[in-house]
Amino acid sequence: MITTTHNRPKPFAWSYSKLKNFDTCPLRHLKVDVQKEFKEDESEQLRWGNALHKGLADRLGKKVALPSTMAAYEPMIQRLEQVPGEALVECKFAINDSFGPVEFFDRAAWFRGIADVLILNAPVALAIDYKTGKVVEDSQQLALMAACVFAHFPAIMAIRTEFWWLKEDATSRQDFRRQDMPDMWRALWPRVQALKRANETMTYPPKPGGLCRNHCPVITCPSHGK
Repeated sequence: MITTTHNRPKPFAWSYSKLKNFDTCPLRHLKVDVQKEFKEDESEQLRWGNALHKGLADRLGKKVALPSTMAAYEPMIQRLEQVPGEALVECKFAINDSFGPVEFFDRAAWFRGIADVLILNAPVALAIDYKTGKVVEDSQQLALMAACVFAHFPAIMAIRTEFWWLKEDATSRQDFRRQDMPDMWRALWPRVQALKRANETMTYPPKPGGLCRNHCPVITCPSHGK
């Protein structure tokens, strides 16, 4: 007997951006991230951010010269090139629900994350996430980046994670040790479980807030524009 599996529902999987969007408004997360019924407007800032990420990745990973509009970031890349270790760019990581490593598009992937730059120099590592918006401290996202690195590279015992705020020429730093991860997961677990329950029950209530008036694409929500 041949059993077809293509109609099986996808297993629960999440990223930090999806978790953050769910916390902001469950209904918006459903309509934009899950069902993709509505789409965020692509602002000029977002287009510039995507182009800058690609330019920096090509410069460090492929030694392609930065375009003139990004030349101001050349000294930053040169500093990165002086950091000892193996430099990787646009590192896509996934872990399963046992916190073990899996391929990014594996069906068993439970959490997915991306590091813009990862420099391995066992037993330590440096992970960097470029940010093109305003400075917002968010150590949880850095902790999840650390968890992915620890899962995929058993020789790494400690990692420095950093946000590089390109517009502000500033950095935010958080250091983690491998033994820190159980406490990190315990602290995050209630939020992840809330997202999972919503996924299983398809319960995504609206959460009116400041974004409703001008920054939400879900025009069918009763709070839209209010």
